[in-house]
Amino acid sequence: MLTVSPPDADPYLLVIGVPGDREVDLRRVEAVLHPAGVAMFDAWPTRPDLVRGYIGPQKLDLRYLVDPRVVPGSSWLTGANEPGRHAFNVVCGRDFTPDGTIEAAEVRAGDPCPACGAGTLTMRRGVEIGHIFQLGRRFTEAFQVAALGPDGKPVRPTMGCYGIGLSRAVAAIAEQHHDERGLVWPREVAPFDVHVIAAGKGLGPAAVELGGRLAAHGRRVLVDDRAQVSAGVKFTDAELIGIPEAVVVGRRFNEGYVEWRDRATGERSEVPLDRV
Repeated sequence: MLTVSPPDADPYLLVIGVPGDREVDLRRVEAVLHPAGVAMFDAWPTRPDLVRGYIGPQKLDLRYLVDPRVVPGSSWLTGANEPGRHAFNVVCGRDFTPDGTIEAAEVRAGDPCPACGAGTLTMRRGVEIGHIFQLGRRFTEAFQVAALGPDGKPVRPTMGCYGIGLSRAVAAIAEQHHDERGLVWPREVAPFDVHVIAAGKGLGPAAVELGGRLAAHGRRVLVDDRAQVSAGVKFTDAELIGIPEAVVVGRRFNEGYVEWRDRATGERSEVPLDRV
């Protein structure tokens, strides 16, 4: 049983009937009854005529909505409106008549499609990268915020907000774009365009100079000119970081060549310095 609070009317009690193997999903109820507020009824002492835990639809003087599975002619086991008692063979349309239907029950894997009835619902885990909050009138009521309505009279705005979580977005990208060696950044969101790697003794300054040339052409560049680690460590780190392209300043640099690598495809080729 729920307490429903319409924005421009007095609160009222609502009873929702669902099959016994289902629970009522308050988020679905809120979506259906929006912009009214919805909460579980907790003022039982004020309604001694209602037997908590044993409410049945027979002779119920409250608004009563049922799950679409509760159809005329279907038989149910319900509360008997008496402490500790249930009623058997309570038939919809004979022993009770609901005021309507509502999609309020929790959904489960295998549930039929509500639109066509042919498909079934598959439940899978996902990555949450954003939120939508239905704030309703909680804050506008608290701060007495008003705006002019279509008729020129003040009305209370209904609020909502949304947000994208940057760290969540990065986690989603990492989950979908990686291989056994590390990240494989999509070009559109990579933190750098090119990873320049000094892969030979004394080639750090040359790698920095080449990185500066690339940056001057509008490329975002990460330069690895560490002198205290081997070329193998640098290559492993570059694959782990996963920048889309890498330029290796290595053994053929003095001949005027560098190696170009594509992180996603693994393609490699030697490129003349004047074409980098």
